Amino acid sequence: MIHRIIDLPAQFPILREYKSEAKLYTYARENSEEIRPNQASPSILIFPGGGYRFTSDREAEPVALHFLAMGYQTFVLRYTCAPAHFPTQLMEAAAAIQYLRANAAEFLIDIDQIAVMGFSAGAHVAGCLSCMWDNGEVCKALSVKTPAVLRPNAACLCYPVITSGKYAHQDSFAGLLGEDADEKSLRLFSLENAVRPDMPPVFLWHTADDACVPVQNSLLFVNALLKKNIPCELHIFNEGPHGLSLASPLTSAEDSSALVNPHDAHWTQLCDEWLTKILN
Repeated sequence: MIHRIIDLPAQFPILREYKSEAKLYTYARENSEEIRPNQASPSILIFPGGGYRFTSDREAEPVALHFLAMGYQTFVLRYTCAPAHFPTQLMEAAAAIQYLRANAAEFLIDIDQIAVMGFSAGAHVAGCLSCMWDNGEVCKALSVKTPAVLRPNAACLCYPVITSGKYAHQDSFAGLLGEDADEKSLRLFSLENAVRPDMPPVFLWHTADDACVPVQNSLLFVNALLKKNIPCELHIFNEGPHGLSLASPLTSAEDSSALVNPHDAHWTQLCDEWLTKILN
């Protein structure tokens, strides 16, 4: 396995101007003369959650290893959190996908089969990249002349932070924009308002009784996707707390059996089936 920790500001010095401390962790199978030699694979760039305050271990390496075993080349972006604010996280997400496409041969990546996957606030990062991949400030800073190089081919959003309105997870938006963010900024990053016709297809899952990030976040986003005719798939599980991750013992906190839910754990298989259809 190719497991490396890549300091993104070292690769993209402009990120230092945005107070970036981002690191990209790689979990990729090595080339083998016995197993599909030199064959490029679909890949997943994972954004852990944490309310823009930290990036959760539970939604990082275990998820990467799970999907690696399913046949994907996987990568985890430990993006910079508060007190760094927008556009730092979007800049880092764009730099990460640019890096993967530029180094596709090394990591055996198919550049036309790169999905982003985010959890909670990490899903907001993935959603921002999916909706704002051609952001002018980002493209200029990263010297990108063809913005499409920053566009994911699919997005998988897990119990996502979406809206800054009635059903908002307020702490995430404070982490992203600061405690004194104005209404214009809050509306701009309320992603149901950012859906566009040329964004990638989206897979979402949520639990109906999520008490932290209400399921209405996913419903608002799906309604916006449908209005723009964006291919999407939504799964709402009846029970389960926020932050389930894989919903298996591998990602359960020591004192929380509620984070193990065999039924909800089916989301990874559903996601794999959807990605196989969308990316091929």
